[in-house]
Amino acid sequence: MHRLSDFDYELPGAQIAQQPLPDRAASRLLVLERASGATRHLHFHDLPSLIPPGDLLVINTSRVIPARLHGKRDTGNVAELLMVRELGDGTWLAMGHPGGKLKPGRRITVGDDSAVEVLEMLGGGLRKVRFVGALDARATLAKYGEVPLPPYIKRGPTKADQERYQTVYATHDGSVAAPTAGLHFTTDLLARIHEQRTFVTALDLHVGPGTFKPVEIEALDEHTMHPEAYEISEGAANWVNKVKDVGSRVWAVGTTVVRALESAVDSHGEVRAGVGETSLFIRPPYDFKIVNHLITNFHLPRSTLLMLVCAFGGYERVMVAYREAVREGYRFYSYGDAMVII
Repeated sequence: MHRLSDFDYELPGAQIAQQPLPDRAASRLLVLERASGATRHLHFHDLPSLIPPGDLLVINTSRVIPARLHGKRDTGNVAELLMVRELGDGTWLAMGHPGGKLKPGRRITVGDDSAVEVLEMLGGGLRKVRFVGALDARATLAKYGEVPLPPYIKRGPTKADQERYQTVYATHDGSVAAPTAGLHFTTDLLARIHEQRTFVTALDLHVGPGTFKPVEIEALDEHTMHPEAYEISEGAANWVNKVKDVGSRVWAVGTTVVRALESAVDSHGEVRAGVGETSLFIRPPYDFKIVNHLITNFHLPRSTLLMLVCAFGGYERVMVAYREAVREGYRFYSYGDAMVII
């Protein structure tokens, strides 16, 4: 049974990518073969050469919202909110700093025309809030919100991040972090994939704050995942099931796609269409029902994302591949390089 400390590795700070490359598809691509543990070093624009005709690429079209708000408390002191997701009753889930000061009844003024009121503490750093003032939530985020770059990017967001911290196919608002494996795709690369008769379908999983949150409990069974909303259309479910039926392979673009597909499997081993929430915590050992190949970025030590990748590629082989990537000077995390497990 693995414990938290098993998922640690050493990474020089200089290899944490602070900026995206000018060309999305110029990222390096480490290829890991699950069966043998063998590795190869390519670039992301080489990806189509790895995918046979008839296989299916599944992408996540969730779009990052400008979810970070800066404001002031009634005392005049500063506060920061990360809007996690909208609830059905017009309220939102949010995380805040300083957490101890943002209690029910407190108000954070974002601008002359908008404020956020804390309604309820929910545990796990989450609270329920509502927008008050002349602007509603969407208008407030559009006017005052910032791109929620992860904390290991040691700079403020720029105008360029509004485009580069989105996939080129981002469509449906809802994420507070980018599904980063998709950041390497360009429209030209997707066109090449289509031209070689590889199928592409899409789903949505709206990435929540758990992406930022390291696991803090050595006993992994005690860790609780923040739920994340997903939606799989009838068309996407049919594509996945059809491809599986004929013996072709499903390629997941990112851990978010893996979690959505593996959360939607029925007792017959088929993907169900629909809207849902998942708190699925995938870690070794795990029996994958749907996904055959995984395209992913390099993830933080001790993170649930690294644990999922280890469950997919094999713990020892993935950790050896990570150490090799460090030695070879790969760039890590959201704006970094990629790997594919085949």
